[in-house]
Amino acid sequence: QVQLVESGEGLVQPGGSLRLSCAASGSIYSMNAMGWYRQAPGKQRELVARITSGGSTNSADSVKGRFTISRDNAKNTVYLQMNSLKPEDTAVYYCNAHIQTAWGRWNDYWGQGTQVTVSS
Repeated sequence: QVQLVESGEGLVQPGGSLRLSCAASGSIYSMNAMGWYRQAPGKQRELVARITSGGSTNSADSVKGRFTISRDNAKNTVYLQMNSLKPEDTAVYYCNAHIQTAWGRWNDYWGQGTQVTVSS
């Protein structure tokens, strides 16, 4: 059994900052890419940022220069530092990880989602 637990949700004013964390636990043998996705009301889920096990990153154009993704492989944790937040960043943010379990199978796992609201 594998779980992804997110933290860091909150309400922040435009221009503010927030840091999300996502810790993976359970029968983990290996982890490949980890990432953050978001889904705003009435919209499809979209990729925010992604990081490989080697540290290579890619992010959506809408967050480039404002959001930074990082990971701590020893802690099986991925972070999303969000700066200069805008109202359009308001969404439920989901953590995702590509994990090989102790039984050898690779699967994609998702966190439960954490609400980020940017409003004055």
